[in-house]
Amino acid sequence: MKDLVFSTNNQHKVEEVQQKLQGLCQIRTLKEFGCTDDIPEDHDTLEGNASQKSHYLFDKYGCNCFSDDTGLEVEALNGEPGVYSARYAGEAKDPEANMNKLLQKLEGNNNRKARFRTVISLIIDGEEHFFEGIVNGKILTKRHGEKGFGYDPIFQPDGYDRSFAELSMDEKNAISHRGRAVEKLFAFLKDYTPKK
Repeated sequence: MKDLVFSTNNQHKVEEVQQKLQGLCQIRTLKEFGCTDDIPEDHDTLEGNASQKSHYLFDKYGCNCFSDDTGLEVEALNGEPGVYSARYAGEAKDPEANMNKLLQKLEGNNNRKARFRTVISLIIDGEEHFFEGIVNGKILTKRHGEKGFGYDPIFQPDGYDRSFAELSMDEKNAISHRGRAVEKLFAFLKDYTPKK
């Protein structure tokens, strides 16, 4: 399998994905690939954003690539922050401000049900394929743990008594939304026969 360009410079994401793909192919970040463009991400669905980023790379460079978009969907807030998760509290994309806003909006609400959802768009040999991963859980009333990133300190996955930020990378990868989407990507790539 050739190299795959991952439309990100987020090292956390790259490590998580590389670990799941078990050396099946070499993942290259945008920086490693030499792309310094500010890739647009202005759709109002996770699928739309993931697809937009993959198509941007494919159209410009003709490379095999994949992109993901992830959102935290909170039941009591009708799926907010969803596609706006990274910039929930503004364009600065400040994780602390995002968590503060979410905790504030949920204050006094007993329905803490939430889920993380990741959608991956893969373009390989000119064809697009989608993979989805979901992990259900709840929003805690305050932060717990130092690991992870984004909303991890306030998200507790179902079946656990710890937040994502208190789990080791191995534990988180075993159940995470991105991990589940990447497993589907891995299964697809493992059996994929490149077009001549």
